[in-house]
Amino acid sequence: MAEYSLKTPLEEKDVRKLVAGDKVSLSGIVYTARDAAHKRLVELLEQGKELPMSLEGQIIYYVGPAPTPPGKAIGSAGPTTSYRMDPYTPALIENGLKGMIGKGERNEKVVDAMKEHGAVYFAATGGAAALISKRITGAEVIAYEDLGAEAIRELTVEDFPVIVAQDSSGGNIYTEGQKKYRK
Repeated sequence: MAEYSLKTPLEEKDVRKLVAGDKVSLSGIVYTARDAAHKRLVELLEQGKELPMSLEGQIIYYVGPAPTPPGKAIGSAGPTTSYRMDPYTPALIENGLKGMIGKGERNEKVVDAMKEHGAVYFAATGGAAALISKRITGAEVIAYEDLGAEAIRELTVEDFPVIVAQDSSGGNIYTEGQKKYRK
């Protein structure tokens, strides 16, 4: 597998070259959002209203960070299971979202949207939340403060380590990894 360093916002040509299993180091802006925020974002799209941030080329990290310790940009920030966002994700991809970070597989509708619009799903290492947070150099709530840990945040990341879990061609480390051990 290949290793890449990418800056956000992502471009479709960069997303399309990624293959399940590739190691990626992300730098730039990444947004946080979980299911409650996703629901609100999709409702805004359905109403034809403006979103609190542009999705064009952006990445959403499925995380509800722990409280921020003094002197740190953010508390522990490990990935959330992604399937809870699946009902909302295709609409966000159709509106420019190019990447998602979480853990666990995505459903068929999400994968179809990824293939059609050139998006990628990254896995972050669960259980390493404190280490991951060291790659986040800035964090600011930009929407839905009432959701607490699930508010949308704009994160500034530097060399944030992820693995391509599901690529824009349908490659999937979850199913491909299992095949190696089922022979």
